[in-house]
Amino acid sequence: MPQANLALIVGRGALPGAVAAAQETPPLICALQGHDPDHLDVDIRFRIEHLGGFLEQLRAHGVAEVCFCGAITRPEIDPAQIDAATTPMVPVLAAAVAGGEDSALRAVVGLFETAGFTVRAAHDLVPDLLPKAGMIGAVQPGPDVGAALPAAQAVSGAQGQADLGQACVMRAGQVIAREDARGTDAMLSDLVADADGAVLEDNPFGATADLAREALDSAADWRSDPDAPNREGGFLFKAPKPGQDLRVDLPTIGPDTVKCAARAGLDGIVIAAGGVMVLNMAEVRRILDRAGMFLWVH
Repeated sequence: MPQANLALIVGRGALPGAVAAAQETPPLICALQGHDPDHLDVDIRFRIEHLGGFLEQLRAHGVAEVCFCGAITRPEIDPAQIDAATTPMVPVLAAAVAGGEDSALRAVVGLFETAGFTVRAAHDLVPDLLPKAGMIGAVQPGPDVGAALPAAQAVSGAQGQADLGQACVMRAGQVIAREDARGTDAMLSDLVADADGAVLEDNPFGATADLAREALDSAADWRSDPDAPNREGGFLFKAPKPGQDLRVDLPTIGPDTVKCAARAGLDGIVIAAGGVMVLNMAEVRRILDRAGMFLWVH
C-alpha cells in the first residue's frame, strides 16, 4: 500500500469519490467498517474499537492530514473488541457515543488532532464544491420564497441548537417537514410517500432507498407527463447548524436531492452560501432546468 500525506476518513455516499478524484496525489481511503463509499475502492477498513491502532496505521503510511467525508451512523462500541492502543481513548469515545451528533464528531476530531493529524475540510480540498452566492439555473424563485426565508432560517437554527437535522421544507409560509437523523433525502421521500399514498423504504444514511430510486430517476421528466401530480409548491432549505465545525459534516446536496425535491412537488431549493456543498453541479443544473426548479445560494 503506497505512502500518502492525505487520508480520507470516509462514509457512505458520493462525496468521498468527488474529493478523492480532485486530488493530484491519490489519498489513502479509510472507511469505518460497514460504511463503504460509492464507487471508491477502500484501502483500510477499521472499527471504532480499534481507533488507536488505526491512528498508528495512518502514521506508518506517512499520513499527516485527514479529511472526514461521507455519511455514517454512530457505531455501537463492543468493549470486548477494544485494543490496547484504544483503551486510553475509551472515556472520550464513551462520551461521544452518549452525546449528540455534533458532540460526537467534535470528540472524534479532537482525538485525531491530539494524535498530531491536521483535519482538512472537504471544501478546502475541492473549493468548487461550495457554489458562490446567487441563482443557479434558468428558473428564478418568486417573492414568496424570500418572504419565507426568515422563518426557514429560524427553524433551521432551532433544529441546530437541538443537534437535530440541517434542513426543512417550507410551503405557503409554513414548515411542512423537518430533517431527522435519516437525512434530507429521506425527509423528501416521506413527502413523496404522503403525496402518492405509498410508503417508500427509508435509507438511514441520507441517500434515497433503492426501492424509490427508479421513480426518482425519472423525476426530471414528470413535468411533461399529463398524469403526473401537480406541483404543490414550497422549497427545501438547508444550512449548517449554528456553531458547527465546518471542517466535518458540512451539509451537502446533489442530483439525488434535486430529484427528490422535484418528486415531492417543490418549486426549488435554497442553501446557505458558504455552508452547503453541491455535488455534480452540471447534473444538478440540468435536472433543475428540466424540472422547472430554482436553486438559490443565499
